[in-house]
Amino acid sequence: MEPLFFISLSGNDKGGFYLSMVGMKKFKSFLFFIFIFNLAVVGQQDPQFTNNAFYKLGVNPGFAGSDNAISGIILNRYQWSGFGDGAPKTLVFSAEGAIDAFGHPGGIGLNIISDELGFEKNTWVNIIYAYKSTLNVGTLGIGISGGVYNKSINGEWYVPEYEGVYTSPSSDPGIPQQEVSQMAFDIGLGLYLKANNYYAGASVTHVNQASILFDGEASTYLTRHYYLMGGYNIKLPDPLFELRSFCLFKSDLASWQVDLNANVVYNERFWGGLNYRYQDAISLLLGAELFNGLVFGYSFDVTTSAMGRYGYGSHEIFVSYSFELEKNRTRKYKSIRFL
Repeated sequence: MEPLFFISLSGNDKGGFYLSMVGMKKFKSFLFFIFIFNLAVVGQQDPQFTNNAFYKLGVNPGFAGSDNAISGIILNRYQWSGFGDGAPKTLVFSAEGAIDAFGHPGGIGLNIISDELGFEKNTWVNIIYAYKSTLNVGTLGIGISGGVYNKSINGEWYVPEYEGVYTSPSSDPGIPQQEVSQMAFDIGLGLYLKANNYYAGASVTHVNQASILFDGEASTYLTRHYYLMGGYNIKLPDPLFELRSFCLFKSDLASWQVDLNANVVYNERFWGGLNYRYQDAISLLLGAELFNGLVFGYSFDVTTSAMGRYGYGSHEIFVSYSFELEKNRTRKYKSIRFL
């Protein structure tokens, strides 16, 4: 079977755009330089986030239960705001907590993600378990995730102003002629090491590279994504201030991307910082712990890639809540969301 056409708008931007993206009403003229080849071009398929330091569970199941707390997060990302119909939108609900399973410490978690881009919508749900082991250098979490990944695309598109420029999908049997949806089983693996002032992780998503077959001749698959992460906390001369750094490297072996992040935290409750995504964006990050364990965060990406010439930025907002399992809630709370 011929695979579905899909293409990354930029080597380091969010990938996985189907060629039917040309159906956007506000699609810009630079996409006229895209040529149609009878092969599959696979870009990075996993959603892109700026507040990765607050949502490690999304790429690393070994993180589950590492805070010895019960935590939940709702995150919403609007990528390339102002791009018009079809701009990427991602909604996340995630929860995780520490448990004792069969007399041994561990963690469990749940991820629910809805990711929309153009005429494609991806939804996946996975359940996570992490086994905890105490080492001399910290606590190691060995995690596995399993769940379902549903890919839905709408092959019916028509743009009057581009009539005659592009071939209608109806003439290409490799592109579905109507809205189709298909589900696949998905597996992920991860290691997460946490100590008092630092952490590190390595993980792989879509380990089984599940195939997704639609009606007719259309097909695609989930390609493996590899992640490395790490962070370090540094107390500044003024004890009320702390510098918290974070790095995330990701690759699908066809392209790669790295995020470098630094936040200055005041009184363990308020923070501001910058994130740099290589050849893609510079981001401003702000956040605060509003109540005991309730955290609010916001980031804005200033796009530095070719997309930036069109004035597009990205917004991301999240709300999370955590409470430690062994802490007296009447005492002063110390935020745990960075570690």
